[in-house]
Amino acid sequence: MIRRLYDWTLGLAARRNAEWVLAGVSFAESSFFPIPPDAMMVPMVLARPERAWRLAFIATLASVVGGLFGYAIGYYLLETVGAWIINLYGLTDKLDQFQAAYARWGVWIILIKGLTPIPYKLVTIASGIAHFSLPWFILASCITRALRFFIVAALLKFYGPPIRTFIEARLTLVTTVFALLIVVGFVSLRYL
Repeated sequence: MIRRLYDWTLGLAARRNAEWVLAGVSFAESSFFPIPPDAMMVPMVLARPERAWRLAFIATLASVVGGLFGYAIGYYLLETVGAWIINLYGLTDKLDQFQAAYARWGVWIILIKGLTPIPYKLVTIASGIAHFSLPWFILASCITRALRFFIVAALLKFYGPPIRTFIEARLTLVTTVFALLIVVGFVSLRYL
């Protein structure tokens, strides 16, 4: 089922209204949809590299707005929609552990998890469940989602099709390295 959904999402990238669909997928992926917007963004940037920054901006903005919807699911709809999504990913037993981590590391969780392949919707819903500060949630979401989508767009714009193969084969490695760089940067700022 996930493969068919992925192929369907990829096919939407070729449509004339692809930017609107990219925004819709980016919004939905931040709260309930299982396929990341990269499935659309990669072929769109490869087809029109001059639109890379525009596409990254669309994905970022829609993802942050979708993140607010995910936050609302966790905040207001935990017992219904939120529980269903968390159960769908098999993370019901880890929710308490995640909430405890939020109490201590909230902004860092959003910054780091928002860059990694871990479904961002889990971060947004958990932020709502934890009643995490909404302004901090928005700020951290803007930073992490912009980094994620602009890095992908830059790599595709400057390195073209070979980078697509590299990213798809090593997505976890690439996002982990960038997440580590962010952590090192923030730690350096704090102690310098």
